Amino acid sequence: MDVLIQLGVFLVLLALGYFFGRSAESRHYRSIREREDELRRIVVISQRLPPPSLLRHDAALVCGNVVVSVDYFKTVAAALRGLIGGNLTAYESLLDRARREAILRLQSAAAELGAEVVINLKFETSRVSGTAGRGLGSVEVLAYGTALTPRR
Repeated sequence: MDVLIQLGVFLVLLALGYFFGRSAESRHYRSIREREDELRRIVVISQRLPPPSLLRHDAALVCGNVVVSVDYFKTVAAALRGLIGGNLTAYESLLDRARREAILRLQSAAAELGAEVVINLKFETSRVSGTAGRGLGSVEVLAYGTALTPRR
């Protein structure tokens, strides 16, 4: 009987993780798309040196970071996928959302400075929490670069 209760709790948590995680992920993607449209005017490039037309701009370091948590369903799905190998698609969307959110926060910081472009875009990614060997927990993505603003 005890095993059936544990199985029931596991299945309920799995279902809740799936539905609430999917809902949160959908809302986050919708928010990301809306803000990407709003901030499209701030060009972000990985090129190290500015284009010649921007050489007379002021430069400032800008960054954006985000910590995104993984839901219970993704943790279980990744663990099952880890048994047979292959891409952990459950985590790929988590990293995609985190990377895009970090870029949006970087663009927002650049917009506050009046920047036209951000050059030399770089990323740092790290695992923030989670118990050793038992899932990812949360992932942090830091995006940073050099904002170029017109001289006044």
